[in-house]
Amino acid sequence: MEEVKDNSGQNLGIAALITGIITFVLAVIPCVGFIAIIPGIIAIVLGSVGLSHAVRNDSPRGLPLAGLIIGVVAIMISFSNIFLVSKLADGAKDWSNKIENIVNDVQENVVKDLEDANISIKVENGGQKVEINTTVNSSDRQKVLEDLEKGNASKNDTLVQKKGNASKNDTLVQKK
Repeated sequence: MEEVKDNSGQNLGIAALITGIITFVLAVIPCVGFIAIIPGIIAIVLGSVGLSHAVRNDSPRGLPLAGLIIGVVAIMISFSNIFLVSKLADGAKDWSNKIENIVNDVQENVVKDLEDANISIKVENGGQKVEINTTVNSSDRQKVLEDLEKGNASKNDTLVQKKGNASKNDTLVQKK
């Protein structure tokens, strides 16, 4: 008489293996890995129940064991994705604060440099030359604004011609 082997647990093993593979695929996809926890738990439950049936009835244990192992590995990957994303989110807060501080420092430096800038413009065209020199200082600008509000003309507002052989419009220099 032939021995009839009971394949008890094999159907559960196949279901655990398929669910474990699906869980593994979901777990390795970035930003979707946390969804793999639910099918991972299902794969572990199916694999462990199928393995217990296979052990009890002395049937092959390969499929339920493979489904159980893949489910456990997929859940571990999923938890590592969750941990990694949470650490990146915490780090992003620090980076945004650092970037904001850097932008503010650069902005302050640019404004400071512009407040105390020296400007010299020279234009030559053929025989004609025009030169404009000025110093931008915040205290000087404040004084000029106050003088203008009072109606007083400032010395810095006039342009004079250099003496020489040049014509009237050849060279202009701003007085300080």
